Amino acid sequence: MCKHQIYCDSYAGIGRPSAVWTVPAVHGHFEELTRLHDHILERVKPGDRVIYHGNYTGYGPQSVACISEILTFRRMVLAIPGMIPSDIVYLRGQQELIWEKLLQLPFAPDPTNVLLWMLGNGLSSTLYDYGLSPHDGIEACKHGVIGLTKWTNTIRKALRARDGHEIFMNQLKRAAYTDQDSPYPILFIHAGLNPCQTLHEQGDQIWWASEEFKSIEEAYKPFEKVVRGFDPEHNGLHLNGTTATIDDGCGFGGKLVSVSFEQDGSVGSILEA
Repeated sequence: MCKHQIYCDSYAGIGRPSAVWTVPAVHGHFEELTRLHDHILERVKPGDRVIYHGNYTGYGPQSVACISEILTFRRMVLAIPGMIPSDIVYLRGQQELIWEKLLQLPFAPDPTNVLLWMLGNGLSSTLYDYGLSPHDGIEACKHGVIGLTKWTNTIRKALRARDGHEIFMNQLKRAAYTDQDSPYPILFIHAGLNPCQTLHEQGDQIWWASEEFKSIEEAYKPFEKVVRGFDPEHNGLHLNGTTATIDDGCGFGGKLVSVSFEQDGSVGSILEA
């Protein structure tokens, strides 16, 4: 694949960090997240970056608390002299994409089946945690665009009632990357990637092309390594020369971990919550 340049605002360039601390899919597990944050806070230093790989919500019971904890941790990191806001990057995961599509439900051609699919893929627990009823959504589908618009407005109101949550959801990135002219450029994504397409051609594959990701056998140029934070098959932590899966199955019987990557792509630390 030819070397390509990335200019889109939806991708976060993170320069040449000393180390990158990664946080994989959390899935609404608050206690594990707070413990992991404690471990990272003891070690992160100016020149480092912290990247969250999405799926902050869904499946687990404390989605609201997790987002609030992420915002609290942000303030704690930025209180460290020398740390700046761009040192922390949040990627959009499948769960956040589902939430985004939920707000577009009045325009869906088959809203009932779309909503049922969403509810079965992690959305139900998130709605309950925001004080919303999935049953109300199913009933709203019966009343067409007007009913769905009223219900999605209720969802927006619930999100805005939590300090910083709406802003957080609106600031998520598709991917992040270190400088392409650095000695060992690294790409950080949510779950999927088609190695036969450039980054700008990926579309929704950033979230769903997990099978294609597993087929990567050589460097996805101009990057030397691609790191993802969610494996829908829950096969656990996996590190090799060209790819890394840092999801150890939090929310599916596994642990929440953080892997730090050094400038040369090597693993600096593996932290467990």
